[in-house]
Amino acid sequence: MHSEPFQAEAGTLYVVATPIGNLRDLTFRALDVLRAVDMIAAEDTRHSRHLLDHFGIDARLVAVHEHNERASGDKVVQWLAEPRSVALVTDAGTPGVSDPGAIVVAAVLAAGHRVVPIPGASAVTTALSAAGAAGDGFRFAGFLPVKQEARRRALRALADEPVPVVLYEAPHRIRESVDDFVHALGAGRRITFCRELTKLFETVHVCVAGEAGAWLDADPNRLRGEFVVVVHPAPAAPADATSVDARRVIDVLARALPPSQAARLAAEITGARRGDLYRLALLARPDHADAEAGDDNSDTINETDA
Repeated sequence: MHSEPFQAEAGTLYVVATPIGNLRDLTFRALDVLRAVDMIAAEDTRHSRHLLDHFGIDARLVAVHEHNERASGDKVVQWLAEPRSVALVTDAGTPGVSDPGAIVVAAVLAAGHRVVPIPGASAVTTALSAAGAAGDGFRFAGFLPVKQEARRRALRALADEPVPVVLYEAPHRIRESVDDFVHALGAGRRITFCRELTKLFETVHVCVAGEAGAWLDADPNRLRGEFVVVVHPAPAAPADATSVDARRVIDVLARALPPSQAARLAAEITGARRGDLYRLALLARPDHADAEAGDDNSDTINETDA
């Protein structure tokens, strides 16, 4: 079926996702937009020129980076007002996620111009898709602080997240950050390391934090390239014998079973300590004063039972 060539709309900003590594991940729609717009606002014009040259696109580029994004935002607004069409791209992935593009988009929206997202590659969702980190949603935390104490504080604040946490880290800091994972999250926390995603030496490695340092040290090449790190959700805390569910279970079981048997079954159901549940079972029985002496089960419960 024949379709008309794409025509970019004057006065519109197109937010275009670009490949995070493999150039073939650029979408057909993104190609249409990049070929049609009057100019392209790029985080790094040299990087974006390589992409455009690969696809034979000759477009005017203007730099939008962390040192001039506010001024560039104003300039983009002026171009849209003339009116012209503009595409916003970042070095890799979707603009506005972890780069200065968000400031440009905010300025364009504030000026009343139309913003059209052109979806595509994202390091965040690419890493999550390969991590197998189950969770109802996720949290994107971007880059960790550079200084160690601030980095550890940030990780401690994320330690109890019930959803996967996605982080970015530079290769020259990944090794010391791994030590901070162990310090702040514990050696048993499950972590997925995604290195050089979609590129020739792409690596996806899942391990616990306590094993990550040895894995990195085993091959110097593993310290190269950009990292996306997925911290798996914090494991569910063991049920407490004082929780509502544990009390309800032991109350029901203690009416029909000897205390030690009720405690054993309640521990299997709730994960709470058998010793704590045993004491609750004694209290739950109408004749609790005589229950312990009358319990004919030979299985003794003591303080060391978990």
